[in-house]
Amino acid sequence: MHALMTRFPREGQLRWIGLRPARDVPMREVPSAEARTGAGLVGDRYAGGSGKRGVTLIQAEHLPAIAALAGRDAVAPAILRRNLVVSGIALVALRGQRFRVGGVLLEGTDSCDPCSRMEQALGPGGYNAPGGMGGLCARVLEGGTLRIGDAVAWVGA
Repeated sequence: MHALMTRFPREGQLRWIGLRPARDVPMREVPSAEARTGAGLVGDRYAGGSGKRGVTLIQAEHLPAIAALAGRDAVAPAILRRNLVVSGIALVALRGQRFRVGGVLLEGTDSCDPCSRMEQALGPGGYNAPGGMGGLCARVLEGGTLRIGDAVAWVGA
């Protein structure tokens, strides 16, 4: 079973980066971000906390499904309030695992469940729309610069 759980068909790719400098302000799309060990992303409100939620990720492939469940044509990544949108790799399989986004080493710590603000962002039923597809929280083990287009690759447990 271990061999199956540590085999990925390909690397993923970083598609979008967003920072939210304070509570109750919109996400700000950026082309790159600095990740600091044990802290998170410079300029994001969660930087400097416990580190378990230093970075939040969501899978690009889930955005159309969330939009459909919310009764929308599309959902912009900023509305879902995750820092990184990645494609091509199953984030759920990275929980409890170490992985690299470019040169930055992350460890998946927990699922990133939706919050009550999804009702406001997506409309009635918005809290349930991303159910099971809310993404992944991660801690920064080795910092560096994240850039759109960076590879996302499993490293190990």
